[in-house]
Amino acid sequence: MSNTPHELAEEFPDKVEAMSQLKQSDAHFSKLADEYHEVNRAVHRAETNVEPLEELAEVELRKKRGVLKDEIWNILAKA
Repeated sequence: MSNTPHELAEEFPDKVEAMSQLKQSDAHFSKLADEYHEVNRAVHRAETNVEPLEELAEVELRKKRGVLKDEIWNILAKA
């Protein structure tokens, strides 16, 4: 497990197997998951001042992470 908070496996622990299967069978889901991980890591780097951002930019990244998480959940809820 990663030390980065908000990883998908932590957010949806009961959906880990479904996520793994969807990453292999659904290109759109795989792209969303990859994008979520990229944004989540960018948020984490900003929050820990590894790569500091302007406050507004950090807020926008958090919003984007939320939108991606919602899209991912919508797919998982139907799986």
